[in-house]
Amino acid sequence: MINSFNAFFSGFALSVALIMAIGAQNLFVLRQGLRREHVGPIVLFCACADAMLIAAGVGGVGAFLAALPQLAKLLAIGGAGFLGWYGVKALRRMAAPDAMSVSVGGGLTLERALAATAGFTFLNPHVYLDTILLMGAAGSAQPAGLRPIFVAGAATASFAWFAALGYGARILQPLFARPAAWRVLDAIVGVTMLTLAASLVLRAVYPSG
Repeated sequence: MINSFNAFFSGFALSVALIMAIGAQNLFVLRQGLRREHVGPIVLFCACADAMLIAAGVGGVGAFLAALPQLAKLLAIGGAGFLGWYGVKALRRMAAPDAMSVSVGGGLTLERALAATAGFTFLNPHVYLDTILLMGAAGSAQPAGLRPIFVAGAATASFAWFAALGYGARILQPLFARPAAWRVLDAIVGVTMLTLAASLVLRAVYPSG
């Protein structure tokens, strides 16, 4: 019983430590949470994707991907293009005279929102580094019988984090009733996305850097 608890807590704690870093996926979930657009499906998609990738890593996929540096380079270039496009789009929103408001409606359709969520999830090499490689290595170190419990702990942390981020964002809605707050958020999103895109390109070009 104690071993099972330790395995669950290890997975939960490591997942929280990795997932809480400010990144493209988290910023997108936060932004959609502020707009109250398709929050449930987006949270569910992100959490299920994390659980699937963590389970794959613990199951041995991480070791396989680590032996394919060319695949990592392709993911980095593709992810950089996607993040760069979204970053430019955010900066254009920031500069638009009709600043975004917190009102519901007039935003992304469910299909486009999920497509963007999939892009931030699967086109970002950092996601694979965190879930498949790092979580996979930690989970594989557990005894075989405790690995599913480790995965359950990590998946629980992911569900809790994305739900808190998506649904907790509405607490900040009074602040984002002001157009200036949306401009600041879009500026942060745009700069973060472009910085991440640049870092991915540099890693692809200079992998030893």
